Amino acid sequence: MRRAARRSAPGERPPTVNARRWRGRPFARGAGSGSAGRWGAGAVVAALLLGALSSPPAAAVPFGSGSATHSGRSATLDFVEPPALEEQVRAGALPPVAERLPRRPLVTRLEAMGRAPGRHGGRLRMLMSRAKDVRLMVVYGYARLVGYDEKLALVPDLLERVEVEDERVFTLHLRPGHRWSDGRPFTAEDFRYWWEDIANHDELSPSGPPRELLAGGRPPRFEVLDETTVRYAWASPNPFFLPALAGARPTYIYAPSHWLRRFHARYEDRERLDREARERGRRSWASIHNRKDSPYRNLDIEAPTLQPWRNVTRSPAQRYVFRRNPFFHRIDGSGRQLPYLDEVVMTVTDTKLIPAKTGAGESDLQVRGLGFDDFTFLKRSEKRIGRRVRLWKTTKGSHVALYPNLNATDPGWRRVLRDPRFRRALSLAIDRREINLILYRGFAVQGNNTVDENSPLFRPELRERWAGFDLARANRLLDEMGLVGREPGSGLRRLPDGRPLVIVVETAGETSEQADILELVHDTWLKAGIKLYTKPLQRETFRNRIFAGETLMSVWGGLENGTPGPASSPAELAPTSQQQLQWPKWGQHHQNRGRTGEACDGPYATELLGLYGEWIEALAPGRRAAIWGRMLDIHADQVYSIGIVAAIPQPVVVNARLRNVPERGIYNWEPGAHLGIHRMDTFWFAPEGGEEEAAGEQEGGERTGSERTGAQATGRSSDPGAGSGRERES
Repeated sequence: MRRAARRSAPGERPPTVNARRWRGRPFARGAGSGSAGRWGAGAVVAALLLGALSSPPAAAVPFGSGSATHSGRSATLDFVEPPALEEQVRAGALPPVAERLPRRPLVTRLEAMGRAPGRHGGRLRMLMSRAKDVRLMVVYGYARLVGYDEKLALVPDLLERVEVEDERVFTLHLRPGHRWSDGRPFTAEDFRYWWEDIANHDELSPSGPPRELLAGGRPPRFEVLDETTVRYAWASPNPFFLPALAGARPTYIYAPSHWLRRFHARYEDRERLDREARERGRRSWASIHNRKDSPYRNLDIEAPTLQPWRNVTRSPAQRYVFRRNPFFHRIDGSGRQLPYLDEVVMTVTDTKLIPAKTGAGESDLQVRGLGFDDFTFLKRSEKRIGRRVRLWKTTKGSHVALYPNLNATDPGWRRVLRDPRFRRALSLAIDRREINLILYRGFAVQGNNTVDENSPLFRPELRERWAGFDLARANRLLDEMGLVGREPGSGLRRLPDGRPLVIVVETAGETSEQADILELVHDTWLKAGIKLYTKPLQRETFRNRIFAGETLMSVWGGLENGTPGPASSPAELAPTSQQQLQWPKWGQHHQNRGRTGEACDGPYATELLGLYGEWIEALAPGRRAAIWGRMLDIHADQVYSIGIVAAIPQPVVVNARLRNVPERGIYNWEPGAHLGIHRMDTFWFAPEGGEEEAAGEQEGGERTGSERTGAQATGRSSDPGAGSGRERES
C-alpha cells in the first residue's frame, strides 16, 4: 500500500514503500525499470520538464535530450583504463575499468561541445584563500543527479533519466552498476537512508526535510520502486526540486548509507556512539553523524563520493590533493574514463597574493581571487609564464548593487528608506558612465539590477528605468519628500527629525573594488546633499547586522540568476529569504512560515509575494512569463536594489598546455557553479611542446597493451548505451 510521507515519531520510521523489503532482501540486479517511458533524440527539451508545459501531460514526460552525451549503440567501443590506475588493477586492488563503470555510463560527446578528445594524466594546480575552499572541488567537479549544461538547460547526469508529471511527480532512474568512490553500489537504498534516517529523523533533522522538498508546506510521498528507481510525489507542483538538485551547492537527497550506518544510533549501539562523541568533544552521536554527512564541505577523506576527484588530504593543511575517483560514471566518446586529469592540487594562500602568485605561474587554472583590475598585470605575464588570460562573461543582474534595508530598526530612517522617491533619487544621483570608464574601461553594462540581455525576459527599459545620471531630477524628488533642510557649512540635507542625511554603507570588506565604486558614488551623492560613509566588516558581522536591522544600506552583487527563463524560479524578486539584504526580516518571516521575522507590510513587496505564489502554481509558460514580467517591472520602478554596473568580464588564467577550457565562457554561481558547467573533468594537458594533435590522433587509432580493455571479458556489454537508442545532453 502506498502511503503519504509524514514526520516520524521518535524511534519510528517514516512510511516508505518497499523500505522493509529493500533492507531485508536486495532486489535483483537491474530489475524493475520496465515501466520507464522511452524518448528519442530531440523529442523533449529540458525546459518542458521545468514547468513549461502548456497543458498537463497524459503521462510522465521523460527528461533530457540533446547531443553532448549519448546512450546509443556502439559496436566497437572499448573502455580505456587510466594509466595512473593500471598498477592497482594489476595488483587486484581495483577491478578493471569495465567493471568499475555503470552498465550505461554517461558518454560525453566532446565534438558536440566544441572540444577535443583528450589524454589521461597530469596534475592541475590551483590557488585558494582558505581551507574551507576545498568545497570548491564539489562545485567545480559538478557531478549532480541532474545538472546544467553550457546552454543552461537541465539534463541528467548521475541519473540515467528522470520522468516528470505536472511538476508534481518525479521518478528518478539511477544508472545500474554505478558505484561510490570506495566501490560500493550507489542504489535506491542511499535515497531511502537519507529520507528515513536523516531528513525525517528528529535528532539529525529537527526541522524536517529541506524546504526544497516541501510543496505547499508539505513533504512528498517517497517510494522505492526498485534497486535503481525512486519516486517523489507532491500534492501540488514543486518547480524547485530539479533546480535544487542541480545547484552549485546542491540539495542532497541521498547519502552513502553503507558508510554512514556505522555512526547512526538506529544501526549501532547508542550508548557507545554517545560515549565516543563525548570523547571527541561532541554532544551526541547525532553531531558526529551530521559532521560525517557533509558532502559539500568535502573535508572528510574517508567519506565516499561521486565527484570526479576525491580529497585525500586531512585538514588542516596548506596544500590539498584531490585524486581521480576510480568509479566515476562519465567516459568520452572513445571509452576513456573521465576525468582526464589524475590530480588537482589546491594551495592555500592569502587572498591578496593570489593575483601575484598566478602571475608568477603558480596556478594552472585560476579564476578564484582574480578581478577585472588584475587583467592588465596578468596579460603582461602571459608569454613569460606560459599562460593564457581569457575574459569570461558574468551574468549576475548587477556586478555591484546597493541594498537599502527596508527593515532597518531606526524608525526615522525606516520611513525614509521605504519611500520609493528616496531610492529613485539615490539611483539617479549615481554617474554610472563615470564608474564604468574609470574602473572598467567602458567594458561594463550600466544600469539597474535586472536580468541579462541573454535572458528571454530581458527588456531594455528594465535596465534603464531610474538609472540615468540626473542630479536635477534626484534633487526634485528629495525636495518632494520634504528633505529640504540643510546643514550649515556642509550643505547636507536633514532627515525629518533634524539629523544630517548621512548614510553608512556597510561592506563585507573583501575587495577594494567596492570601496573604489563607493568613493565615486560618494562624490555625486554629495551634490544631492547626501553624505556616504563606507564601513567594512567581517562577512559574518556584516550579515548579522543586516539581519538585525542595524544596517541602513549594504553593498553586494545583484540577482544571482541573470539569465532566467519563464520556468526559472523568481524567488529572488520576492521577500522569500533572510539572505535578501533589502528585506531580511520579511524574507525570514516567509522562510520560517511566520515563526520569526516580520510580516511583509510593503504594498508592492506584498504583491511580489503573491505573484511568487501564483508562479509556483502556474504550469503554462505564457502565464509564468507574464508573472516574471510584472515582478521585474515592480523591481525596476520601486528600486528595491540600486544596480550600478553589470557584465564585468571575469579574468580566467589558463596554462597554455591545458585543453578544453572554453575561450569564451559564462562565469556564474547559480546557475553555473563557476567552472562546473564547463565540465572540468574534460580538461587535459597537451604534451610538452604543445603537440595538441597527438591525443586526438590517438583517439581514432588502434590501441595496444594496457590501453585496450575488452568490456566483453566482464560479461557486460561493450556498448555503454546498449539497448537504449536514446540521445541526451550533459
